[in-house]
Amino acid sequence: MAAARIPYLLGHTEIASLFGVERQTSQKWRVDGTLTEPDLVASGNPYWLLDTVLRLGGRASRQATKQRLEQYLARVPGGYLITDPEALPVIVGIQEVAQLLGTSQQTVSRWRNRKQIAEADLVLSRSPLWLLDSILADAHSRGRALLQEEVERLRSGERAPQKPRGRRATGTRSGRKRPPAAQSFTSSERDEAVAFVAEVLSEGHTAVIRPKR
Repeated sequence: MAAARIPYLLGHTEIASLFGVERQTSQKWRVDGTLTEPDLVASGNPYWLLDTVLRLGGRASRQATKQRLEQYLARVPGGYLITDPEALPVIVGIQEVAQLLGTSQQTVSRWRNRKQIAEADLVLSRSPLWLLDSILADAHSRGRALLQEEVERLRSGERAPQKPRGRRATGTRSGRKRPPAAQSFTSSERDEAVAFVAEVLSEGHTAVIRPKR
């Protein structure tokens, strides 16, 4: 099967690499408004079109060299350039995939680790992304049920907001879910561990990681 064509997109890691700065610098640009609102939010993570990012060139001594740009383009085989966020196809991360399939993010990560789900069409800032059509085709081929209301919701452009930064505002705890039971992960289950911790934090809980010897 031919690799899916996916637009050129960048997360904070790719932006930092393109401009030869630290990842924290790209995040600072987002906070101070140098970077515009993200063109895409998937699994709560922000992403920008290459066209949007290249507009930073020349401002405050920021410059994406030809060599770094070519290195980025080489990492996205079959990629293509678009300039209008409205032209983006529906792209999903682990959170949206879990919602589509009515399962947990840990399960999706486990499937990915065991190659029991379509290979990600793109990995940005270490997070996997899929075209919605790739997930739909994979689910049909494996006989997995899809929640049609979630499919329509994503096609309409509705999705979870970007993950908040910094401390959460204090308030009532009455609506907070009970923390999940502690789990253990092996070194080969990194994606599952990350998804589990992300889910715990998204519910407002804290996580303590203890290595086992």
